[in-house]
Amino acid sequence: MRVLFVASEGLPYSKTGGLADVVEALPKALVAMGHEVAVLLPRYRGVRPGAHAVKTLELPMGAATRSCTIVDGARPHGVQYFLVDDPAYFDRENLYGSAGTDYPDNAERYAEFAYAAVEVAKQVWPPEAIHCHDWQSGLVPVLLRTRRQGDAELRAIPVIFTIHNMGYQGVFPRQVLGRIGVAESEFRMDGLEFYGKVNYLKAGLLYSDYLTTVSPQYAEEIQTPEYGHGLDGVVHSRAERLVGILNGVDYSVWSPEVDHAIAARYSAKDLSGKTVCKSELLAEFDLPANLNRPLAGIISRFADQKGFDLLAEIAEELLLEDIAMVVLGSGDEKYVRMFKDLARRYPEQLGVRIAYDDVLAHKIEAGADMFLMPSRYEPCGLNQIYSLRYGTVPVVRATGGLVDTVAPFDYEVPRSMGQATGFSFKEYTGAALLATMRKALAVYREKVTWRRLQANGMRKDFSWQASATEYGRLYEVARKARIRSAAASSNV
Repeated sequence: MRVLFVASEGLPYSKTGGLADVVEALPKALVAMGHEVAVLLPRYRGVRPGAHAVKTLELPMGAATRSCTIVDGARPHGVQYFLVDDPAYFDRENLYGSAGTDYPDNAERYAEFAYAAVEVAKQVWPPEAIHCHDWQSGLVPVLLRTRRQGDAELRAIPVIFTIHNMGYQGVFPRQVLGRIGVAESEFRMDGLEFYGKVNYLKAGLLYSDYLTTVSPQYAEEIQTPEYGHGLDGVVHSRAERLVGILNGVDYSVWSPEVDHAIAARYSAKDLSGKTVCKSELLAEFDLPANLNRPLAGIISRFADQKGFDLLAEIAEELLLEDIAMVVLGSGDEKYVRMFKDLARRYPEQLGVRIAYDDVLAHKIEAGADMFLMPSRYEPCGLNQIYSLRYGTVPVVRATGGLVDTVAPFDYEVPRSMGQATGFSFKEYTGAALLATMRKALAVYREKVTWRRLQANGMRKDFSWQASATEYGRLYEVARKARIRSAAASSNV
């Protein structure tokens, strides 16, 4: 099938989180299976324009008309990239905001992006299915189903909408409707209205043909008040059209056997290279070259969602243990200050790098003994899956995709040793996190048991092939359903 991906970020052009990894890897896997895939992204600052402009579009948004250019991008691994080029909206320092605040015109920015996506489907690259990602593309199905009702070709295109994180919804004042050209009639409880405001994620949930999210466990969780962020009822109402498909990883990039970013390559059969990687990582963070002391790694956006409030509770006690830690990330200023302060007071144990650094991320995955991921909620998570392949034992909270990917070790269930790949805790408290870390540190000293955990994890296969197969089937199901729906509408 011909599938058009619509996303606000994606490698190799832009990234703030795991969405970008998925938007790079899944199309590549689909193309390898015989599908044709194009990816539409905004052209942000620093992204070089393609070889030529494909199309200049005039987009009627409310009373105004916006002009943008569709630029031809690269074709890595057979995936066609297109970029929406409008410097006034996308040539900015950051993707979504600055100084911890969203750009005030994000509603208009991503409305234009949605309009451009519809016109690309009409004029540039006609697809048989459109795959939208997160709230920034939530208006695409709205425009297809409302503004283009007389266009039979567009009406027949199914939209699959993937929720990467329910916590980010794109909520704006009602007044934006006039500025983005969406009819007031769509502002209703079974439409875009959300507590008196406009909700782009809700638009995607209601107007798309099928919904997916990035792990089976998260698909269940987002139908509950605890994880639904006010939209659990909407998701539950569409449960028959909701599928949880676990994200995959690209082992041609994330595997210690082929990784060019790490100090030494290694495998499950020969872990000697991991010791070399640990030595280099300790030196990278100016920590003592104590290879016997367990080294924990963190690579994350610093936010409450990621469990840093729990870490703040127990950091002092944890650093009293025989442990070293390295931290890479950026985000909420309170956690930036926390890590800098801890690193100043525990310079022999804690190394911190406030940055996005993909090469260093590879080094942490390879050099750490364990990976800490105590998320409040985690739709899927990728780093814990990377960690498994690198023999870096995950310590996670039992939520979302972390449940689906990490099999917990349990002393009281001896047979669990055959499948266990890490450690997990359920209760969202600092005490539970600390107890689990102490358990992991104790097992680390049992070298035979630790090696078994590493071997179990390194044998796991979370490659994209299985996930891409599921998506391929869903595209076909959605296409047939949309054709039947369009035919029924035509007969009314």
